[in-house]
Amino acid sequence: MMAVVKTSAAPGAEIREVAVPSPGPGEVLLRVLRAGVCGTDLHIWSWDRWSQGRIRPPVTLGHEFVGEIVELGNDVTTPALGDRVSCESHIVCHHCIACRTGNAHVCENTRILGVDVNGGFAEYVTVPAVNCWRVPAGISLEVAAVMEPCGNAVHTAFSGPLSGCSIAVTGCGPIGLFAIGVARAAGAAHVFASDVSPYRLELARSMHADAVVDVRSESLAERVSELTNGRMLDGVLEMSGHPSAVRDGLGALRMGGRMSMLGLPTEPFELDWNRLVIFKGITVHGIIGRRMYDTWFQMDQLLSSGRLDLRPAITHVMPMERFDEAIALLRDARAGKVVLVPWGQTS
Repeated sequence: MMAVVKTSAAPGAEIREVAVPSPGPGEVLLRVLRAGVCGTDLHIWSWDRWSQGRIRPPVTLGHEFVGEIVELGNDVTTPALGDRVSCESHIVCHHCIACRTGNAHVCENTRILGVDVNGGFAEYVTVPAVNCWRVPAGISLEVAAVMEPCGNAVHTAFSGPLSGCSIAVTGCGPIGLFAIGVARAAGAAHVFASDVSPYRLELARSMHADAVVDVRSESLAERVSELTNGRMLDGVLEMSGHPSAVRDGLGALRMGGRMSMLGLPTEPFELDWNRLVIFKGITVHGIIGRRMYDTWFQMDQLLSSGRLDLRPAITHVMPMERFDEAIALLRDARAGKVVLVPWGQTS
């Protein structure tokens, strides 16, 4: 089969012919139908500091995908042959303290599809059966392919109050765009969005943000004060990892507000903890992955209800052999979510 492989400890990735995998006990074999490109894939392609410390080439990339089950390993009774499933990308141990206390999303022994083990930028992939989530009826393949990153947005949004709240999303990459839709679907009174990219701010408008703030020329705190009659924000969903966005978001929070942080800073940075966090009584919550499987159930319900529509954020659907082009689009902030169509599939 054909696959996108990180072949060496250097920038880039290659399209190669590799063997079709066989499912082991407790695993299933999927025919990949669609796959989403993530910022993590960009980090791996670029071979940044994080990648150098984590990736052990060769490995097939891709941790966001939907597929059809074509073979079952031993002891697998569910899901069934022919099911279309999206996949939780975190393979957990089920034995550590986190796993045994209902917090498998922070399992200390996590392995990630497309990072630590072969992933879904291929014609076929094997995954643990327990990681499969049946795709809700009526959901397009493109949306099903990005349920995994949408789960990040759901987890971040639902980590604090939403209904009737004024919420801001700082950073309008794909997961930030999804978070706008999640917050609106969950009943937020106002959803604002900030970024430095006019293109992405337009996408935020398409996801029905109530207002967008270009922080190159506007103060987030001042604009929020105007929009909320001085009440400021109840919550910030921080999706960029940029130090300025973190500071801006904290500055725009009301006393006792909450910041949920999914964005990853590239380097440590200074913060005025007294003024922005401690004296304001702010709750700061670090977010990783999706709760397994609370988040998947919440996301399934939102998508099935029709209240959450991810399609405006999916800006490009292209053949998987154009992976390098997809990476360039993301690197230059010229795309929302990019979805790839594997060899043998048609869009």
